[in-house]
Amino acid sequence: MKLEYKIKENDNYNNVNSVLNNQFKISTRLRTKLIKNKHIMKNGIVCDSRENVKSGDIITINFDYEEESENIVPTKMELDIVFEDEWILVVNKPAGIPVHPSMLHYEDSLSNGIKYYYNSIGLKKKIRPVNRLDKNTSGLVLFAKCEYIQERLIDQMQEGTFKKQYLALVSGILENKTGTINLPIARKQGSIIERCIDESGKESITHYEVLKEYEDYSMVKCVLETGRTHQIRVHFSAIGHPLLGDELYGKASEIIPRQALHCYYLGFVHPVSNKVIKIEIKENFKK
Repeated sequence: MKLEYKIKENDNYNNVNSVLNNQFKISTRLRTKLIKNKHIMKNGIVCDSRENVKSGDIITINFDYEEESENIVPTKMELDIVFEDEWILVVNKPAGIPVHPSMLHYEDSLSNGIKYYYNSIGLKKKIRPVNRLDKNTSGLVLFAKCEYIQERLIDQMQEGTFKKQYLALVSGILENKTGTINLPIARKQGSIIERCIDESGKESITHYEVLKEYEDYSMVKCVLETGRTHQIRVHFSAIGHPLLGDELYGKASEIIPRQALHCYYLGFVHPVSNKVIKIEIKENFKK
């Protein structure tokens, strides 16, 4: 798990530090950590970031160092892995399990299963989910296998280039078959979980398109422009079409025993190969 770059004749890099900053876009915090632990090399020799560079020099960053997730217990579970390489792991999470461990789910979260899987392949790294899904939402969750990948993908999220698309079953038939819900979301006063529409809240934008209509509910595709907690659930409840099975913002459903929300698509630029990665899975509201 290493990054390398060979200095070209027309490069305008004065020293190792400028390569780390401009070529790899490594944050100051991570750069300091890598230098302190001697994970930066020039031509195969550990170096200081202030060292000058010239054409032909090879700068290497070593991410093979071991890390511990001491607070996560490894738990054997069946994982539906839909994409994996040296840097990234994408799993199709079923509904009913949280992404992170908690007091109520100390050993049965998705992160516990990822820890067990990492151990089985000899990968001693912290568990780093890049996107998050509610416990009862199913779909794609991306894990970064090192700190650098996590940083670069979070940067893409902040820049709006990391794309997430969801499918939802919402109650009723929507008058407008495509549209945008632009309503600010805030934490509901007196609750640590529930969110609400509030003028003092953060800007929240959901684009949607109706894909199918049934007798008294609809399947919609949702594309998030922002990523607020419970955004899709709060937005559709606010316009009078709460998600089926969403007992927090709507009501229970005979069709599905949990909120009918599924993250079916992720799109991003791979931080190492720079290739556009598009991952799509079929919806399955039974899971």
